[in-house]
Amino acid sequence: MKKEKQIIESLLVGTGITINGTNPYDPQIHNENFYNRVMKEGSLGLGESYMDGWWDCKNLDQFFHKVLEAELDKKIKKNFSILFSLAWNYVLNPGRKSKAFEIGKKHYDIGNDLYRAMLDKRLTYTCSYWNSPHGEAKNLNEAQEAKLDLVCKKIGIKPGQKVLDIGSGWGSFIGYASEKYSAHALGVTVSKEQKELADKLYENFSVETRLQDYRDINDPPSHKTASFTEVATKAELEGQRKFDHIVSLGMFEHVGYKNYRAFMKVVHSTLKDNGLFLLHTIGSNLSMRGTDPWIEKYIFPNSMIPSIKQIGKSIEGLFVMEDWHNFSADYDKTLMAWHKNFENNWDKIKSNYDEKFYRMWRYYLLSCAGSFRARKNQLWQIVLSKKGVPGGYKLIR
Repeated sequence: MKKEKQIIESLLVGTGITINGTNPYDPQIHNENFYNRVMKEGSLGLGESYMDGWWDCKNLDQFFHKVLEAELDKKIKKNFSILFSLAWNYVLNPGRKSKAFEIGKKHYDIGNDLYRAMLDKRLTYTCSYWNSPHGEAKNLNEAQEAKLDLVCKKIGIKPGQKVLDIGSGWGSFIGYASEKYSAHALGVTVSKEQKELADKLYENFSVETRLQDYRDINDPPSHKTASFTEVATKAELEGQRKFDHIVSLGMFEHVGYKNYRAFMKVVHSTLKDNGLFLLHTIGSNLSMRGTDPWIEKYIFPNSMIPSIKQIGKSIEGLFVMEDWHNFSADYDKTLMAWHKNFENNWDKIKSNYDEKFYRMWRYYLLSCAGSFRARKNQLWQIVLSKKGVPGGYKLIR
């Protein structure tokens, strides 16, 4: 145990972090078995030992910012958990259709009370847009509306157009597009809880939410809302619907590299020839075939962050890349705003969760904030067309 402690302390040299130090980003160790656990289990052991109360840190976001900025993840090359995750993803394809609804059950269905306490008023569970050309957002609600409006402007929604949102969550985008731009919007989600709440929130709008995997979008629906049926043609009712525009906001991370091409083919087949597709996704600086083992186990099962190379390969021959916008620093601010809401509202919802969940969720939000702050993760909005926009795409920010 003494040896493991010395190794960890040596790795922290130059990061500014001191074990049991006085800075708010210094970890306070409560159980000496912490060192052996982290050395054996890597990031999984680090996260689980925090959940178990073996260590604390006042400002976890700063701790992870410093750790990742110093690239300690690269210094620790041997990590069985990560290697196993890579092998699992390579062989078994966790993004396959039979597992599509697992993320809904394990993450998005854990309680609408949690997400209502944490998110903005529209329940937008993706990166917000804080520093638009129109001025800096004053709060999370403004920043999320700025993001939703940015998406609408980038794809050029016009009144009466039909828009598809793949991974529509609680309906924030489809509701906004209908309310502000008079669009007819269809959303698909793999979360039962999201669909049920979206149906209630937007029952008076020209929108529909389906509980459906993206690979089944072209299948005839079992039912339709009256508002959407009114604008459907006979071909669309038979499952051959074409949309004026398509968006996917924060869902591509659940697709998996083995399925990127299939995903893009679905989008291509359902998008009109003159339409635009906007992909909003977290991005990785490196091409990976797995994910962090702690995130995989506790937060986003079967998830994977795409790289530029992987996205590029998936769209080749299908789409023209019109615009690629990176505003990853805004995700740091978004996550910190979510964490603030979570902490401020914990007393209102804690009867439905336990202390271990509280520590897990706090660790998730703040570790991710630190990762974006260190620029380890990116946030991309990519605008794609099928044949190229005549005269060139008009860049709208």
